[in-house]
Amino acid sequence: MSFEEALRIASRDDGFKATVYAMNTLLIHKGVYTKEEFERLFVEWVQKGQPRQEAQAKAPGVAAFSRA
Repeated sequence: MSFEEALRIASRDDGFKATVYAMNTLLIHKGVYTKEEFERLFVEWVQKGQPRQEAQAKAPGVAAFSRA
């Protein structure tokens, strides 16, 4: 499959996920950062978002998973 074909058939969400996957894979393989560093920062970002997500879940009419 060519890159153009993949772009054409991927949804917007899948295209974003593929981009993140490709970029992180390249950065790890090239030694820009380690898998452990990535995982630590990923957990840090999720933890920082927890209070916001809990507050949004309690607010009427607000999506619980929106990232403003």
